[in-house]
Amino acid sequence: MSPCHIVVVGSINMDLVARMTRLPRPGETVHGQSFQTIPGGKGANQAVAVARLGVRVTLIGRVGEDSFGEALLRSLAGHGVVTEQVLVTPECSSGVALIGVDEAGANSITVVAGANGRLTVQDIESRAEIIQAADALIVQLETPLDTVAAALRIAKDAGVRTILDPAPAPSSPLPPEVMAVDVISPNQTEAELLTGIVVDDLASAERAARRLRELGAREVALKLGHRGAMLCDAEGRVEHVPAMAVDVVDTTAAGDAFTAALTVALVEGCSLSDAVRFGSAAGTLACLTLGAQTAMPSRAELDQFLGR
Repeated sequence: MSPCHIVVVGSINMDLVARMTRLPRPGETVHGQSFQTIPGGKGANQAVAVARLGVRVTLIGRVGEDSFGEALLRSLAGHGVVTEQVLVTPECSSGVALIGVDEAGANSITVVAGANGRLTVQDIESRAEIIQAADALIVQLETPLDTVAAALRIAKDAGVRTILDPAPAPSSPLPPEVMAVDVISPNQTEAELLTGIVVDDLASAERAARRLRELGAREVALKLGHRGAMLCDAEGRVEHVPAMAVDVVDTTAAGDAFTAALTVALVEGCSLSDAVRFGSAAGTLACLTLGAQTAMPSRAELDQFLGR
C-alpha cells in the first residue's frame, strides 16, 4: 500500500445496467440482452479505482437508508475504500444510474441523485481535517455545487492538490472558485460546454485545453475517447497522448479510471505527461469489462499492460 492518501468527495450510486444491440431512440422500446446491478457513482468509482491501484483512499459521501445503500457500503469496503465518512441518509433513496450499453460499448446514462443530493457544505466542513491531511482531493459534479466548492476551498487553503472531473457535463459555466483547480480532467463534451469550443479534432482539443487554463485551471488533462488525451501543463506546453487500440466492451468506467489513475500518478511524483499516460492506460483497461467498479484495473494489471 502506498503511503499516499487521496480523499474523494462525490457520488455513490447503484448502476442498473442493461445491454442491448443498440440504444433506443426517444419513444422507442428495444429488447435488452442482459441486466445487472453494479455499484457505481463517479465518486465511488474513482475511490475504488484509487484503492485498486494500491493507494489509501477515503470517500466522503451519502447513501440512502435502503438495501442499495447497504450493498454499496459493503462493496466499497470490500474494495479497500475507507467508508467511515460515508453517511447514511434516513428516508431517502440511494443514488441510482440507469445505464444502457450497446454492442459497440457506447452507453446512455440517466442519474437519479437520491442521497447524493443531500451531501451538504456542513458535511464537508465537519470533515475538514480529513481533507487537509490528504495528498490530493478528487471531486466531480454529481453532488451539489456548493458542496464541491466547499471541499475545494478547504483543500486549497491547506495546500492539498485538487483534481476536478467536471462530470456530468455542466449546464452553465462553473464559478471561478470551482474552475481554479490544480488539474481539470473533462471529456470532449464537458470541455465544449465549459469553453464554447467544439472539440472534434486535435487542433480544437488544444484550443479547448488552453481555454480551460485561461478559465482558472492550472493544468488540463482532456479526455478524447478514441483519440486519446490532450494535456496542457502549468507552463502552457501542450502534448497529445494517443489512445491504445483495444476491443471495447463498455466505456462506462473509462473516464473515472483515467481520473483516478492520473491522480495516483501525480501524488506519487509523476509529471503531468506521465500521469496522463498512466491514466490513459487505466481508462483503456476499464473498457475491457462490463460495468464501473468491476472494470477498474489493479496496479499489477496496469503495470503489465504498460510493460513495466
